[in-house]
Amino acid sequence: MEAKKDTAGVKLTSSEWSVLTCLWEDSPRTVMQLVAALGEQVGWAKSTTITTLRRMEEKGLVRVEPGARGKLYAPAVERERAVTAETHSFLDRVYQGSVGMMMSAMAKRQELSRDEVAELRSILDQIERGGKI
Repeated sequence: MEAKKDTAGVKLTSSEWSVLTCLWEDSPRTVMQLVAALGEQVGWAKSTTITTLRRMEEKGLVRVEPGARGKLYAPAVERERAVTAETHSFLDRVYQGSVGMMMSAMAKRQELSRDEVAELRSILDQIERGGKI
């Protein structure tokens, strides 16, 4: 089961993030495997998990295939695609699309550790040299 690759139109709720994170870690999974994992991770009841999975299937966020022990669920969206879309949405909403404004706000509040600053410097150096991150 391969996930989609384009970045258009991915907007996930908190519940959908929980399910997809679970599936990105290990898939495909049966309903009961998801019920157990999500019950432990976020405290969901079986009915909550089943309802969320049904809605996600209708939205095309998960794929379902028949398996030996029932339906098997897998993500229909790549993690990178979802993260990229969420990052763009957040930047647009909060910082008018400006990474500089976000970093400035974090730096002013001293919310960046020395390791994070070093990592950012390394990323910027790579970009300046024309390399891929």
